[in-house]
Amino acid sequence: MKYSHRLSDAVHLLAYVDIYQDGDLSSNAIASSIESNPSLVRRLMSRLVKAGLLTSAPGKVAPKLARPASEITLLMIYRAAEDNQQLLHIDDKTNPQCIVGGNIQQTLDGVYDQIQKQAEQTMAGISLQGIIDEILTREAAREATSR
Repeated sequence: MKYSHRLSDAVHLLAYVDIYQDGDLSSNAIASSIESNPSLVRRLMSRLVKAGLLTSAPGKVAPKLARPASEITLLMIYRAAEDNQQLLHIDDKTNPQCIVGGNIQQTLDGVYDQIQKQAEQTMAGISLQGIIDEILTREAAREATSR
């Protein structure tokens, strides 16, 4: 099973743009932080621009958050970054002749919908600013212990 890192990378990118707003905001610099490639960063930036979370001008290396970090939620980033918006996926190839195989899909549909709604509700309550604050707090603690 392959896992998507788009949400994590999108949060990383937005936090980087905010924290390093006066620094090098090139796709190369951001890609170096994510440990990815610049073309992936540019594609992700494009998604974030289309979603109204990031501003970027062609030919300029100066992306900025399109709104305050406190107004950007994890749910907004998730919806901008991910193609498939479902957290959990049902195996659609089960044996319909089996009691379990013939009923598992419809049974899990309702359960997974409930989980999806709860997850989205939680993500809507988490701001990018809260994540940035946590990053900066952890970095301050890390620096303090390395002295």
